[in-house]
Amino acid sequence: MSAVRTVGIVGTGVIGAGWAARFLVRGIDVIAFDPADGAEEALRKKVATAWPSMLRLLGEDHVEAGKLSFTSDVRELAQASDWIQEAAPEREDLKIRLFKELDEVARPDVIIASSSSGYLPSRLQMECRHPGRVIIGHPFNPVYLLPLVEIVPGDKTTDETMERATRFYESAGMHVLRLKKEIDGYICDRLQEALWREALHLIKKDVATTGEIDDSIAYSAGLRWAFMGPFLTFHLAGGEGGMRHFLDQFDPEMDLPWTDLPFPEWSDEMSSRLIEGCEKQAAGRSVSEWEAKRNEVLVDIMHVLEKHGIGAGTVLSRGTAVTGR
Repeated sequence: MSAVRTVGIVGTGVIGAGWAARFLVRGIDVIAFDPADGAEEALRKKVATAWPSMLRLLGEDHVEAGKLSFTSDVRELAQASDWIQEAAPEREDLKIRLFKELDEVARPDVIIASSSSGYLPSRLQMECRHPGRVIIGHPFNPVYLLPLVEIVPGDKTTDETMERATRFYESAGMHVLRLKKEIDGYICDRLQEALWREALHLIKKDVATTGEIDDSIAYSAGLRWAFMGPFLTFHLAGGEGGMRHFLDQFDPEMDLPWTDLPFPEWSDEMSSRLIEGCEKQAAGRSVSEWEAKRNEVLVDIMHVLEKHGIGAGTVLSRGTAVTGR
């Protein structure tokens, strides 16, 4: 495999634009495709919005920006790319058609990765002549700052593809979570979905507002979650005995009435309460203003984690050089 010098981004919404920004700031050229009216202008605006926070995260001395180009022909993109990152709308039929078309044109050694939040890669590779090069490469928003990417193999994905994908994403400043096998929703989205459902049940039962529920995370577990997941958290909760003592204290088989995991019955009232609650939380600030504040805080947190050599800070410490540049 030759060095990845040009990445093709198929779909330039929030996720596709985030990918473009992440690659560009690390010196990788990007060619993008999106059939929507005004897509190129919107993409360049999103990249410009992301740029200051990326420079502050990486340091301007480490940045040699790649070149951004746009095409209205997805086949031209496939021919020009050393790596293809699909970020089209979450419609399985659309993605299957796209993968078939991309696979017909791209060089056989070019990996085609989907940013899907939950589809099975075996489904996306089913009409490809070279299914072994198809994977899921699922990021998290904002893609240009958050370092996690889940890579998921399909039934026909080769081990070589997974190895190459791991090396490439790491070279782009990411922490790779490599799943052993495919599963709907992968890992992180399954956990997020469980928390989301519980939050909706609390709204439906009128236990708390959207703001109060968000505060319950932001002022407690969320602070730990920046560097410590649920298992290590509960290991520490067991004291010197660790997880062994924790399990002795809190029987994992206890059937406590603490969760309502099935999705709650929906209604217009539920929808209104969510919308009104979030608008109240926004306190008159626009989404773009909140994005800027979110980025500023994330950069500060990641720098603190880098200082302590833990969590996402360890990814920053590895450096930002891109293989082959």
